[in-house]
Amino acid sequence: MENFYLLIVVVLFALAISDLIVGVSNDAVNFLNSAFGSKAAPRWAIMIIASLGILVGATFSSGMMEVARKGIFHPDQFYFAEIMIIFIAVMLTDIILLDFYNTVGLPTSTTVSIVFELLGAAVAVAVVKIMNSADQSLLDLGSYINSAKALAIITGILLSVVIAFLSGALVQWVTRLVFTYRYEKTFKYFGAIFGGIAITAITYFILIKGAKGSSFITKDTLAWIKSNTLTIIAVSFVGWTVLLQALVWFVRLNILKVIVLVGTFALAMAFAGNDLVNFIGVPLAGFKSFQAFAANPGTDPYGMTMGILSQKVQTETYLLIIAGIIMTVTLWLSKKARTVTETEIGLSSQNEGDEKFGSSFFARLLVRRSLSANSNFKRMMPATVQQGIANRFSKPEEVAIPGVDPKDKPAFDMIRASVNLTVASILISIGTSLKLPLSTTYVTFMVAMGTSLSDRAWGRDSAVYRITGVLTVIGGWFFTAFSAFTAAFIFANLINWLGGIAILGLLILAIVFVVRSHIFHKKKSQAKDQEVTEDEDTIIIKGGIFEQLTFAVSGITVKIPNLYGKIINGLAFEERSKLKECNKKAGKLDKEAKQMKDQVPAMMKKLSEDSIATGPFYVQLIDYLREIAHSMSFIAGPAFDYVDNNHKTLIKEQVNELNIIQTKLDDFFRTINRLLKDSNYEAAEIEKALVKQKDLLKSIRKFRKEQIKRIKAEKVGTRNSVLYLGILNETKNLTLHAGNLLKASRDFSGFNGEEVDSMIEEDSIDD
Repeated sequence: MENFYLLIVVVLFALAISDLIVGVSNDAVNFLNSAFGSKAAPRWAIMIIASLGILVGATFSSGMMEVARKGIFHPDQFYFAEIMIIFIAVMLTDIILLDFYNTVGLPTSTTVSIVFELLGAAVAVAVVKIMNSADQSLLDLGSYINSAKALAIITGILLSVVIAFLSGALVQWVTRLVFTYRYEKTFKYFGAIFGGIAITAITYFILIKGAKGSSFITKDTLAWIKSNTLTIIAVSFVGWTVLLQALVWFVRLNILKVIVLVGTFALAMAFAGNDLVNFIGVPLAGFKSFQAFAANPGTDPYGMTMGILSQKVQTETYLLIIAGIIMTVTLWLSKKARTVTETEIGLSSQNEGDEKFGSSFFARLLVRRSLSANSNFKRMMPATVQQGIANRFSKPEEVAIPGVDPKDKPAFDMIRASVNLTVASILISIGTSLKLPLSTTYVTFMVAMGTSLSDRAWGRDSAVYRITGVLTVIGGWFFTAFSAFTAAFIFANLINWLGGIAILGLLILAIVFVVRSHIFHKKKSQAKDQEVTEDEDTIIIKGGIFEQLTFAVSGITVKIPNLYGKIINGLAFEERSKLKECNKKAGKLDKEAKQMKDQVPAMMKKLSEDSIATGPFYVQLIDYLREIAHSMSFIAGPAFDYVDNNHKTLIKEQVNELNIIQTKLDDFFRTINRLLKDSNYEAAEIEKALVKQKDLLKSIRKFRKEQIKRIKAEKVGTRNSVLYLGILNETKNLTLHAGNLLKASRDFSGFNGEEVDSMIEEDSIDD
């Protein structure tokens, strides 16, 4: 029996390593985003500083380990075997849950997940104990669960969301009011004081408050620190201020860079000190439990209570350092960490562009109400005060720097980055000093959102999308709590009933989930890398942008004939799966075309002066491409719905007619794609394409008349007619837009050959 539990301990530590990897991939967003978003230093420098912070912070995590042992439940009410069931269920749930969030790119809370997993598993085991007891009922559940502590932790986590948002918003507003966006001049005189305050705050809350949980600082040292707190703060403030001012005078030091980098170190340190318990606290508690069980040979695992976990235990420093090393290596190698990082940077970016999230009703309502409240508030405020504040918050005009990649443009400036890091570090360190496992994800994310709001990063054109994104992330947090509790509850019950078989099965399930999500994330990343992007070094030259645009356009149009043919074939033979796949591909084409259209304003800015005359043709070309993609969606969608709803098959005459149209459309599009690929816009070649276009449109008109005859003869039903006429109409639109796209491409290329003015317009072909 002892060997069985030893195996469980080994599994727990294996899961701990996996959890460290998965957890850091999720939480790297917390301490890297401000430095990455502000471009405070090269990526490698930021990573080194963050790594050092993690290694130091890991040794400050010992005091937090008590949360896993006695923070959620009363260990003296559970037997050794039951405690091990709780711990193994928690670790299996944690890996699956966190890996899922990393894959979809949403930051979630490792603290919330571990708290609710412990709660779910403990409740499951407690319920089983109660059900097997003759003198207990569910009302006795409170004797097993540390409801007061659990409620305090949950309340602290939720309250931290509000406090973090308001703190970030207030501090950023005051800071921006003092320094403005043109802070260079002001910083020459007051930057050292700002830096002294920021770094002193970090020093106090990290080194003084955080030292309580350190595994190597003695009680005498802690007592000395406590008795000399004010002196340490005063000396730190004066020392940092003088040092920073001296460096500004003599070496022209950028104080903001120092604050951001020190803040990155501090936040990484706070993260490791606060969140390490989420990854290794449970396995270490399981290990301590096994040591107590092994020290009493022959003891019944269902007869030995685990009151030992209620005692204060100091975690060995070497274990914390090993965990810190694993976290550091993961930080450097994890690609999923970058995916999660992009979400927060995008939501807090000062720049407009493609938004990751759409619009929601609540976000629109909130923006409308905020605009209304702002208008009412302005009416009560004197005009001079309004103008003064507006001047302090006015942003300087951006000047394009030749040769600088726009991708390297900071998402926000270092004033905001320094506030993000300082406020988040202080709040997390307070939680650590109180031994409350605050969510570093919640705190850093909400601080970043608060500073974004105060910094007016959420303008009228982006507010609804940013708010929707924030609500999506927060909604994901609530889902984390619910899913963590539910999954751990189910897993604990399965292990309790099936024993080792359930552990093996769940372990295999966890491996499958992690592997599948890794494959999914890899495919998603590859697809993103393959998306059409413009090379900023070549788009300034008209020829370069034309070549890339032609490649992108032909990349979409070349897919049309094959996709159209599959739709007609799937409709004729009622192949639902094929039509479903075609519908997805049509949606993807539509998305690609939309992305190209969304890039039009940015591309217009980058056209060289001698290319301005051809700019309107570029806009036309993209518009026609978008309409082509739309038409394909309006063909694929109804075709799939028709078969999915099991309506009558098309009659033989309709199938034959659609096959004729498909053949002619295939020939027409292949001709267009060849001309686009070869940039061949000779009049004779375009005329050949237009002849094929006329022939195709003629067939569409003919078959439309045939369908009308069938309707009058009652050979087809209403749904059949709606579908068939819809396909013919969208095919006509598809054909017209394709011809216009060819002409717009010719005009955008600046071709000077003989004009071809026989382009067919829609009103010339309608009956």
